[in-house]
Amino acid sequence: MSDARRFSFLVNPTSGGGAAPGAVVPVARLLRDAGAEVEVTYSPGPRATSDLVAAAVARGDVVVSVGGDGMLSSIAGQVAAGGGLLGMVPAGRGNDFARMLGIPNDPTQVARILLEAEPSAVDLIEVTTPNGEVIQVAGSVYVGVDARAAEIVDGARWLPRKLQYPYAAIRALATFRPVQMQVMLDGERRRVGVATVVAANSSFYGSGMKIAPDAVVDDGRLDVVLIAAANKLDLIRSLPKVYDGAHVQLDEVTVLRGQELVLAAEAAVAVGGDGEPLGLLTPGAEIRIAIRAGALNVLK
Repeated sequence: MSDARRFSFLVNPTSGGGAAPGAVVPVARLLRDAGAEVEVTYSPGPRATSDLVAAAVARGDVVVSVGGDGMLSSIAGQVAAGGGLLGMVPAGRGNDFARMLGIPNDPTQVARILLEAEPSAVDLIEVTTPNGEVIQVAGSVYVGVDARAAEIVDGARWLPRKLQYPYAAIRALATFRPVQMQVMLDGERRRVGVATVVAANSSFYGSGMKIAPDAVVDDGRLDVVLIAAANKLDLIRSLPKVYDGAHVQLDEVTVLRGQELVLAAEAAVAVGGDGEPLGLLTPGAEIRIAIRAGALNVLK
């Protein structure tokens, strides 16, 4: 099967603090040495990238995302819509979806996966924003303090990569204001005061935080993590528990499972998905987050 595969690499040159261009070189070389056809393009912007993805899928190429979770999510929906096949070279700061799929950083192992792995169907998250825009996200969507943390990460590039997410989380937790939210999951409604709501397809976010430890990428459901608006110091102290999933045992944390989540907030609150800002959820508006079971074929 490997000799029939063609690959279109789409590289986000800014991913991983500029690490992505270097990450693609050894993988592309190994694929070419194995006789595969490889085309490498540096992402020229959303609209042009969309055209490139459409053309690659139409040719039957494996579309390979080279970057982080944001890059992957930006093209996954279009690959899925066209019935295409997605591969990935982890080269971002977080790489949480690749971590969930067990994709390593070693170029030789990545090349072997791209050449030899059989396609596997995984779920995607479909987000309908208050203005009606529909966005596909691979890993997780979050409303609240996590979205603020993602904004802080973008301004923390002066820190070593391993410290960026913990620093951002502490900064965000120290300044957050709890918000009352209407949470409706599969038609069941509840009103809660929260620091954050996370709708997860993948267990991981925030560069290895195991926010939804029991999440499975092909079970056709969301794991919805509600973290109540507890004392800020207590939340900061409990932050290390998120790395092994032990936070779900805390009284402040509730985990629900379902297929469609609708959120409304009583104050403006930030929304994010896979490290990218998705705007504000304002009073009087709703955001719909639904699982698309088996929507995307990936190599892993």
